[in-house]
Amino acid sequence: MNRYRIVHVTRYEYEAPVVHAHHLGHLRPRGLDGQKLVSSDVKVEPAPVNTSRFADYFGNVCDEVEILSAHDLLEVTASSVVEVSGSDFDPNSAPVMSWDDLARRMRDDPYFLSVREYCFESPLIRFHPQLASYAKATFSPGRPLVGAVLELNQRIFDEFTYDATVSDVSTPLTQVLREKRGVCQDFAQVAIGCLRSLGLASRYVSGYLETLPPQGRPRLIGADASHAWASVYVPYHGWLDFDPTNAVLPSERHVTLAHGRDFSDASPLRGVVLGGGAQSLSVSVDVRRDV
Repeated sequence: MNRYRIVHVTRYEYEAPVVHAHHLGHLRPRGLDGQKLVSSDVKVEPAPVNTSRFADYFGNVCDEVEILSAHDLLEVTASSVVEVSGSDFDPNSAPVMSWDDLARRMRDDPYFLSVREYCFESPLIRFHPQLASYAKATFSPGRPLVGAVLELNQRIFDEFTYDATVSDVSTPLTQVLREKRGVCQDFAQVAIGCLRSLGLASRYVSGYLETLPPQGRPRLIGADASHAWASVYVPYHGWLDFDPTNAVLPSERHVTLAHGRDFSDASPLRGVVLGGGAQSLSVSVDVRRDV
C-alpha cells in the first residue's frame, strides 16, 4: 500500500475584475476498493460567500462555491492524503467472454442495465465510423474481451504521441485519431469511444499519477499534472481501469479523483464568471509518497 500527500493548486488570472463567480470542483479523491481517503481540504481565495459539498450522480465528491467579491485572481488549493493498495486483477484469470457476446448481452440482458448508460454517446465522445474502424483492427469476432482491451491499450500507447500543444477539451476525437497526437485526456476518450462504438460499456476516470518514479525506472508521462485513463466493464469482475497513455493497468501509483461519461463529468474545476475578460490558467500538482 502507498500513502500519498497530494497538493493540487489551480490559478485563474483575469485581465479585468470578476464580480460574480460560481465554480464546481472534483478535487477530493474517491473512497474505493483499493483506495482510502484519509483527509482532504479545499481552500478558495478570495473566500466564497456560499459553499456546499455533495456527491454527484456518479458518486464523485463535489465542492461548489460562489464568490461575490471582485477579484482578478482565483486560487483553489486542494490538499489530500490518500492510501492506495491498487487492484488485484489478474488478466490471466479474467472471465473468458468474447467482446461481441458481451456487447449482445449488454444490449439485451437486464443484468447489465446499471452500466448500459456507458455504452452511449456523451457530450465529448460521439460515435464515428473512424472510431469503430480503429477498434475493429483489435476486436476481431469472438476474441476474449480482456485480451482485446489490453491490446487496444498498448496500440494507443505505441501509435499516438503525447503532445500538450495540439489539443484542448474541445478538440474532436476524429482529429486526435487522425493526427495521433494529444494528451492523456484525449487518449482515454479515444479508447472509450472505440469501446462504445462496439456496444461495450466504458467510462472516463480522472486522477493523479505518482510524481516520483521507482528507483531506476523512467518517469511516466502525466506526472506533476492531473491524469486521466479509461475503464471498461468486465462481467463478474466489475470495472477494469486501463491507462493508454502509459500502456499499464493502474495500480497503487494511480489515485482516482472522479469518473463519469467523459471529461465534462469529471473535470477537476470548472465554472461560470461574470466579467474577467481574457484569462490565463496555471495548474500545479504535487504527488508525494509518504515513506
